Amino acid sequence: MKTQTLNVGLVGYGMASRTFHAPLIQAAPGLELTAVVSSDASKVLNDLPDVTVYGKLSELLDVRHVDLVVIATPNEQHYAMAKAALAAGKHVVVDKPVTVSASEARQLRAQADRSELLLSVFHNRRWDCDFLTVRQLLEEGRLGRVTSFTSRFDRYRPAVSNRWRDHHKPGGGIWYDLGPHLLDQARELFGMPRAILLELATAREGAEVDDDFLALLEYDRLRVTLQASSLVAEASPRFVVHGTEGSYSVYGLDPQEGWLKQGMAPSDNWGVDDSPGQLTLNRGSAEEPELISESCPSVPGNYPAFYAGIAQTLLHGDPPPVTGEQAVDVMTLLEAGLDSYRQGRWVRLKEGNSNLRRLHARR
Repeated sequence: MKTQTLNVGLVGYGMASRTFHAPLIQAAPGLELTAVVSSDASKVLNDLPDVTVYGKLSELLDVRHVDLVVIATPNEQHYAMAKAALAAGKHVVVDKPVTVSASEARQLRAQADRSELLLSVFHNRRWDCDFLTVRQLLEEGRLGRVTSFTSRFDRYRPAVSNRWRDHHKPGGGIWYDLGPHLLDQARELFGMPRAILLELATAREGAEVDDDFLALLEYDRLRVTLQASSLVAEASPRFVVHGTEGSYSVYGLDPQEGWLKQGMAPSDNWGVDDSPGQLTLNRGSAEEPELISESCPSVPGNYPAFYAGIAQTLLHGDPPPVTGEQAVDVMTLLEAGLDSYRQGRWVRLKEGNSNLRRLHARR
């Protein structure tokens, strides 16, 4: 594109938009948030007095100078809205998950490719400090060949809320809420698994939809365990990784979401987490192990990197931070997981685990 500043229209102004999208768009060089679609103009203008508020998506799509449309509405609206935005010639970012079905995701990707437009998904947890630390440890080979990877995302929310995610809506429930984060992270590290096994539960009193899940992903000589729950009061490990040369564990959640909820804006020291993980390495041999444990400072988290990357893609042709193909992969895993739960068995996938082979090629 010729312009050096891209005008962004944000669709929806709920928690995701107020906490993540609006402040991160505003912090990204090359992007300007100029419009919001919302039925509550006063709420928007109270936070963003300089934007134009539209009552309907169609009104925003008629604005020629809007280059990028960001969709942060309930999951069941993603497909139709993204389809309309692409048809209007707009680049599109969708809050995760991109749709509620893999077929819809594939259709959007094909539509974007035909129109030579960007379709990306806000998988912000790729830029969590703890995940970046795990990624660095694996890429440096410090744990040797990884044999076990556990990722948990727990909360303590004993009361069922009135939000759509807690009720019978397409794309509702914790599997479609937190599952995309954990699946995307696992896919980033190890590629697509050979098979998936999913167990869902409704643990809270009055729960209508799943609020607890356990998923197992099968790889070559590696078992990946993904868990999330709404009823965990005690701190649980976010990641536990075991390999032939040692282990890594870290507790708690990346602090960036909490900071954004407090109204903090990204700064020079953004993403630094003062709570380190624990690294235990074998300094001896396989025959005579000598285990040494040490504190492992986290790589700084970097949520601003997503929209900075979107700007670089549109202005300079860089690869997008999250591709449409990767969004389809996550939807494929979400659907395969549901198939596994309904059938009560492992479900095999056709895709291979190319990233796993790359990470372990030199082991």
